[in-house]
Amino acid sequence: MMRLAARIVRRSVGGALALAILAAPAAATAATAAERELARRYAPIMMLKENPDPPCSRDGEQYRPAPVEITLANPDVRLLRPKARGAFPQTRVLASGPTAAGVVGLGSHYYLDLPGHPRRPGCTYARASAELMRGRASVIYAHVVRERGVHGIALQYWFYYLFNQFNDEHESDWEMIQLAFDADTAEQALQLEPSEVAYAQHTGGERRAWNDSEVEKEGTHPVVYVSSGSHASQYRSALFLGNGERGSGLGCDDTRGPSVRVAPTPVVVSTFPALGAHDAWLTYRGHWGQHEPGVSNGPTGPNMKRQWLEPFRWMGGLRTSTPAVPSGGEPVTGFFCGAVSSLSSLMNATSASPLLAVFVFALLVLALAIPALKTRWRPVVEAPLRRVRAGGQIIDAAFRVYWQHARILVPIGLMAVLIGGLAVGAQAFLFNTTGLRQAFDALEDDKVEGFVALLVGSLTHALSPLLVGAAVVLLLRAIDRGEQPRLATVLQGLRGEIWRLVGLAIGGLLAVLLLAATVIGLPLAVKKGVDWAFVQQMAAFEGRGGRRAYAGSASLVRGRWWRTFSIGLVLLVLLVFSGPFTGVLVIFVTDAPLSTINLFGSLLFALVLPYAAVALTLLHFDLVSRRGAEPAESAPTGMLPAP
Repeated sequence: MMRLAARIVRRSVGGALALAILAAPAAATAATAAERELARRYAPIMMLKENPDPPCSRDGEQYRPAPVEITLANPDVRLLRPKARGAFPQTRVLASGPTAAGVVGLGSHYYLDLPGHPRRPGCTYARASAELMRGRASVIYAHVVRERGVHGIALQYWFYYLFNQFNDEHESDWEMIQLAFDADTAEQALQLEPSEVAYAQHTGGERRAWNDSEVEKEGTHPVVYVSSGSHASQYRSALFLGNGERGSGLGCDDTRGPSVRVAPTPVVVSTFPALGAHDAWLTYRGHWGQHEPGVSNGPTGPNMKRQWLEPFRWMGGLRTSTPAVPSGGEPVTGFFCGAVSSLSSLMNATSASPLLAVFVFALLVLALAIPALKTRWRPVVEAPLRRVRAGGQIIDAAFRVYWQHARILVPIGLMAVLIGGLAVGAQAFLFNTTGLRQAFDALEDDKVEGFVALLVGSLTHALSPLLVGAAVVLLLRAIDRGEQPRLATVLQGLRGEIWRLVGLAIGGLLAVLLLAATVIGLPLAVKKGVDWAFVQQMAAFEGRGGRRAYAGSASLVRGRWWRTFSIGLVLLVLLVFSGPFTGVLVIFVTDAPLSTINLFGSLLFALVLPYAAVALTLLHFDLVSRRGAEPAESAPTGMLPAP
């Protein structure tokens, strides 16, 4: 009984204090004419990444800045209060379709639960947003505030989105920008222009001088480029990289066009709203989304953010720049964006099912442990090249051969960097010199332009491993013959045989890509990719050309297909992860410019490429030695590229 009485007293006192706090500033809640004019004058223009197939496509932005009424008074939304007592947490449903009046003064233990599951969003939230916004104008909330003890006035614009669909996924999303004035009142601010502007991004942000060339404006209206999915506010159209430092977020924010221009209607709200006012919902201190662990938890509203009452202290801690991914040649940053996105999707999927998480983890451990434990690593013999070796011995022997002939293999690998530069140059020449860009602009079809750019870049980049592989094969041929290898001799031989060696590899690559493009032919593409892994070795060591080289490679692999596939997969993973993966680590531990990190990743990839070619050739010698004779002449059944 005493405990119950104490609880009633605490609740009564707490309720009285809350009412006193809400009621005290009531006289100051009405927006002045100057504040409304200030909000209208600087209301931002929002540039949202165009969605090619709304509402469900994630290739563009699925949500618009919305009024809070799409959530409050929505009959499908529930007001919850989770309880974490006992072995299993319980949730109490307090109301369905809670109104603004129904959430006034509620604390941080309350949640607004929207229909759907944030870690398995599908198209639920996108469809709901499209339906709820039908016939509604986009709205943003303007907040004019002074910070105690600090000179100046801040004008904030808060944006509400129904869902955050980035690497972190959660119901509801609050974002904002802020303009700072060297003034004490809104009336004074109308006579000035802003001194600084800050754009919030994830848990941090970026600030700039108002007259900075990076701050794009339409008259007095700042232009905000909204990152697709995350809704982070950016100053321009680009692909921005965040490594998690200083609130930058982890992943890549994409604001690249084409974009849709939105001019939302500003609604002025108060710092301390009065009971019954149109903005009384700002007294709600709970969460605007479903109760979930970690980053999937529903966010709190503007009034719970530091900048709501401390705009200048918050702005003083922001970054002054955000790294943007270079427009061409991005081996590390491209890998980083895709890897973070894929890993986040995997974590979101497994976090919803502990059993699935355990299964995926066990599968990864087995995939790494079983091959390493089953193979033999010792003894390692790098000479002669033609001999039987276990998988581990091939990996180790290739490293020893690489080290012995590094003075030749390193320059050979660096050809890949040169070819990468040629790829970027080819794209630039094709689009800027031939008039092709103007033709695409006239077509107004970015998909066609993107496909052509990707085709040109990919074909040029694909030459790197093929050309380096050919040079390595010629070097090992000289060693196999007992000759003294020299770089000049290798390059001279490459010049004489480049069309034969590289042409064969290109023919096989194109055939595999065409098969894979049909989707249904993907299994056959994988099989043929392994069957034709040694066409350059067949041409160099056996003098085979055309169809005979493909037939010889397929015959050599026959009966050892899974062995070839597994070792080839290890080499492929090594190539894919070498430069890009190490570059990603550099992103996390240094503040080096992205152009420098991409160059570092390209150089590392170029150094690993000859090693992979050496290992593949040692695998070829291993298969030949296991056969105990030259590969059979007869071609296997199946498709062969034209000679």
